[in-house]
Amino acid sequence: MTVFELSNLLVLPFWILMVLVPTWGMTRRIMASPWVVAPPALLYLVTLVPVATMVLPEVINPVQARIMSLLGTPTGTTLAWAHLVAFDLFVGRWIYLDSRSRSYSAWGVSPILVLTLLIGPVGLLMYLGARSVIGGANVASDPG
Repeated sequence: MTVFELSNLLVLPFWILMVLVPTWGMTRRIMASPWVVAPPALLYLVTLVPVATMVLPEVINPVQARIMSLLGTPTGTTLAWAHLVAFDLFVGRWIYLDSRSRSYSAWGVSPILVLTLLIGPVGLLMYLGARSVIGGANVASDPG
């Protein structure tokens, strides 16, 4: 199994919980912990460390052509994917918890979570837009 494949497997159980069994008490307890994003973040770190001297100069001073070259390598693709799945899970977790605290329909939020899993920023925008229209009681978790 490659690191790329492992990064998918590390996040999949959490997405399944949030999307398919969002009202189950165990889902709420598991997703309440911010540590659910630690495994994919740790995998990213372990993948990054051996190539940090190659990657850090490129992200400190990003130039499109050099970033394209980096992402066009197996290591660059794996790092980018591990980064994406870790942060998409972080955002999905926030959407899940925020929507539950506002008593939104779990089944109404599930399609937004699927969008967040597949195309993260679009799912986040959809949720923020829906949240603006619907409103809700919990303004303490407002990201902005």
